[in-house]
Amino acid sequence: MFHGPLIADDDRYSLDLVVTSDPARVADAARLHPQARVVADLDEALAARPDLVVVASPPATHVPVARAALDAGCAVVVDKPLGPDPAEARALIAHAEDLGRPLTVFHNRRWDSESLTLRRLLAAGALGRVRRLESRLERWKSAETKPWKAAATWRDGGGVLFDLGSHLLDQALLLLGPVSDVHAEVASVRGGADDDVFLSLTHADGARSHIWVSTTTADPGPRLRVVGTDATFVASGDVQEAQLAGGMRPSEPGYGRGEDGLLVTPDGSRPVPSEPGRYQDFYGLLADALLHGGPPPVDPRDALAVVELVEGVHRAV
Repeated sequence: MFHGPLIADDDRYSLDLVVTSDPARVADAARLHPQARVVADLDEALAARPDLVVVASPPATHVPVARAALDAGCAVVVDKPLGPDPAEARALIAHAEDLGRPLTVFHNRRWDSESLTLRRLLAAGALGRVRRLESRLERWKSAETKPWKAAATWRDGGGVLFDLGSHLLDQALLLLGPVSDVHAEVASVRGGADDDVFLSLTHADGARSHIWVSTTTADPGPRLRVVGTDATFVASGDVQEAQLAGGMRPSEPGYGRGEDGLLVTPDGSRPVPSEPGRYQDFYGLLADALLHGGPPPVDPRDALAVVELVEGVHRAV
């Protein structure tokens, strides 16, 4: 849903191989990407010498699959999280650098509508100094439908903090910088891995991030609320996930366009035109990097900082 449509919509890429042995996924791949060859084995795919490998398997497999692809001479995109173990993730980054091969991580929510709109407002000084960022990804699931998610512990990269939380932590670190202190409330409402989490982060400059991630919340709060010294910005959620799930292509008119945000000042409030969400920019920037040189769309060290933060929370609680 996330990678395939973005790659297929950029003519600088050719989606040639899909690796899966699940019969339903084999059928989906054949239907959605008829030009691609579907294989059951990673070694068979790497033997075809692809230029780029996208690792979208369960988190516990991210590091070994990415390492195999790097060793086969490929550039690599790893879905978030980079890996559940910081030491292994750190070693993977060093291995890619030793080989001189590109490695990046799919922190696609840097290109959410509300994140892009907030960065525009911050660049214009519309909020003053940020005092607090409140960020939520809350959902309701009666049960976990993916077997690996139902069985995985946090040490395997399971749980909502590694899943949804990785997105929000990346955004908080990107916007407000390193973290000096963490307060964490981690719960498992249904048993198994964590499914309801609140974090309060103190950043190095004194600003705070309040982060909620949950799959057991039936009435989600506001997606984003940013309190500054001069104004507060409030935004609803990004629409790209729903659009991609519905089969919409990123190049279609209206893609990424959601509701406007709201800027509240002591003098009143006004609508703020939202930037269209642009997940496709990740693969656009990656194509530029692979074809012409330059930095990857996401520095893998940024992704490592997220893994270190999540692992530190789990060990502390």
